[in-house]
Amino acid sequence: MALAFILAALGGYLLGSIPFGLVLTRLAGLGDIREIGSGNIGATNVLRTGRKDIALATLLLDAGKAGAALLIAEALIPETFGWRMEAGLIAGGAAFLGHCFPVWLGFKGGKGVATFFGVLLAGIWTVGLIAAATWIAVAVMFRRSSLAALCAAAIAPIFTLIGGFAWSEVAFCAILGVLIFWRHKANIERLIAGTEPRIGGAKAAEAPAPAATEPPNPAPQ
Repeated sequence: MALAFILAALGGYLLGSIPFGLVLTRLAGLGDIREIGSGNIGATNVLRTGRKDIALATLLLDAGKAGAALLIAEALIPETFGWRMEAGLIAGGAAFLGHCFPVWLGFKGGKGVATFFGVLLAGIWTVGLIAAATWIAVAVMFRRSSLAALCAAAIAPIFTLIGGFAWSEVAFCAILGVLIFWRHKANIERLIAGTEPRIGGAKAAEAPAPAATEPPNPAPQ
């Protein structure tokens, strides 16, 4: 049993650590996404490049890798294994951690929102749908991606608890929800201060160019 959990965690982490946002923006000739906007490798920051297609692809791939990790783990484990669901959750959770802390990027990755939705839709699809609907509703009303993510992360463990899901699923959603809040600490501070950028907007207004202190050199005669 221990070996199955270790392999599920290792495989999930390696799959989740693939930085699709960074890879796709570089392939598209957009440079290093870590030097744009918030510096995050997720879809929200990719959207700040103006390439909606690349942002959508990043979103789908980041979500897909977490869901794939969970489903692959469950597919490779025999049905007679008593902890099959838990092994899948471990693989999906490890993919979430791999996205947030990829070894290839010095453990500096995304905030895990897309991978959170991906693993929920693959493993606990009803909760995933509720969380996704929450994200969409909040995003449409307030145009703040971070606020929408925080609300979705908060509703998921509550829904699993009152919905009679297994305790492993409740704990899974709660742990990932706490991690999402922790990864959004700076966003929470900006939300409180009223300075959090809107979806599709620039990270911050560029500072005006400093005034010249010396007159320009005369043109050569």
